[in-house]
Amino acid sequence: MSDPILRYEHVDISYNGMQAVSDISFSVNQGEILGIVGESGSGKSTLIKAAMGLLGDAGLVTRGDIYYKDINLADLSQAEIRKLNGQELGMIFQNSGSAFCPIRTVGAQLYESMTEHKSITKEEFRKRAINVFSKIGFEDGDRILESYPFELSGGMQQRVGIAVALLSNPGIIFADEPTSALDVSVQKQVVDEMLMARNNFGTTIVLVTHNIGVIGAMADKVLVMKDGKMVEYGDTSQVITDPKEEYTRKLMDAVPRLRRA
Repeated sequence: MSDPILRYEHVDISYNGMQAVSDISFSVNQGEILGIVGESGSGKSTLIKAAMGLLGDAGLVTRGDIYYKDINLADLSQAEIRKLNGQELGMIFQNSGSAFCPIRTVGAQLYESMTEHKSITKEEFRKRAINVFSKIGFEDGDRILESYPFELSGGMQQRVGIAVALLSNPGIIFADEPTSALDVSVQKQVVDEMLMARNNFGTTIVLVTHNIGVIGAMADKVLVMKDGKMVEYGDTSQVITDPKEEYTRKLMDAVPRLRRA
């Protein structure tokens, strides 16, 4: 088996000197989907923000290592990690629409974002963007590129956010509550498109959510968090059907399920 593409080794994270995450260790292989689940305040979003250098001035990895391939992300400067973000490390936010400028077309903004990392002509960009759109189920890529963000529904903006994260073919995509603001039918579309991203591009996905249904539909492995600590970690089918910890059992019973396609 190949080495994991992502490894957390005994990671502690603090905000303003107050510990938020304690002694977290896990690994993710190429092409796997890991779901990180827990109630609000459990530290799950903090984990992925640490990998991308998005903890802000108050946040700090105080112990442990976060390896992407053979790079220790915890040791990088902000300038160094910015070079990886978007290129090697992609992100899907809870509300992708908030990242768009309302007075410029989606295509213009995506092209500008890509040119920050590589030299590419507008023609090459457009061809790549439409190809990525088509591989995750969009048949109207031209229309999307010519649209202004306000012309797209919230669900469509979130789905475009997935395509944006894929444009530079990153090794990993971190997804922070990507379905929580969507109705059930659009949640299903977003789940299906992230699965297509994994299947068509071999992309590794680390998914943060409070929704066990989304975890059950997508994830190969699941990490359960509570109060900044790891409660349970293992194959999704085992954790969902036969959880070892009482907290995990209560969590499994508390939320609706979304069937795996």
